Amino acid sequence: MKNVLITGANGQLGNEMRVLSSENKDYNYFFTDINELDILDQAAVEQYIGENGIDLVVNCAAYTAVDKAEADQDLCHRLNSLAPGYLAAAVEKRKGAMIQISTDYVFDGTAHIPYREEALPCPASAYGRTKLEGEEQVRSACSQSLIIRTAWLYSIYGNNFVKTMLRLGREREELGVVADQIGSPTYARDLARAIYAAIRHGIVPGVYHYSNEGVCSWYDFTKAIHRLAGITTCHVRPLHTEDYPTAARRPHYSVLDKTKIKETYGIEVPYWYDSLAHCVCLLKNLK
Repeated sequence: MKNVLITGANGQLGNEMRVLSSENKDYNYFFTDINELDILDQAAVEQYIGENGIDLVVNCAAYTAVDKAEADQDLCHRLNSLAPGYLAAAVEKRKGAMIQISTDYVFDGTAHIPYREEALPCPASAYGRTKLEGEEQVRSACSQSLIIRTAWLYSIYGNNFVKTMLRLGREREELGVVADQIGSPTYARDLARAIYAAIRHGIVPGVYHYSNEGVCSWYDFTKAIHRLAGITTCHVRPLHTEDYPTAARRPHYSVLDKTKIKETYGIEVPYWYDSLAHCVCLLKNLK
């Protein structure tokens, strides 16, 4: 039975991987977060992977505070660039494999058609640069590495856009949301299912894109969140990007082409609105 290490286990994706592990019982799982394994400690990473006989690492840990990253570039670099390299090098010593989660922010968002995996990266923020560096570290250190770029991640776990818009929608009578940034939301549980599909199939090294099907703006996304939650007391106004300045520059268009991952692993990708409806329903039941 293969031993699978899942880092960042207390985050959005890590928690969803934990939930779905009960449906994928052919593997022995090690779920870690900072208290169990500090992935910034190279020696600790090597020791943990060696002592526990890890065959596959799924790295769900990352520095994801996009705006804070501009002022905290050292920690962002260590967590997003160096740590994945430590994990990749350690599992390579065991002739194992690694799945690294990356981001649409490796692109600058100036395209007008969905980004394919071979598109030239051009990150416009510290977060995007460090995640791209992490991809390169993993690819160079581990021969059996799979990079999955995703976008607009949300879940019932952790802090995310969906939960924030639900809270603000209930607290405020009016809310302004950017309407000229276009992408595809990703339900973390759907991404976790895709990762398990890749594990069951067997790692085919390379870069892949995964988000839910369909496209929308942050404004459209917010309207859908409120509609599904039954929030009718908050007026949502569309904003231009220049009306909502942020420390980090966001891609105006970051839709990802998912053809490669669907064809390689036989994955059917759910439509973003359907997955959002499922997540909002779960959040309602948690109240």
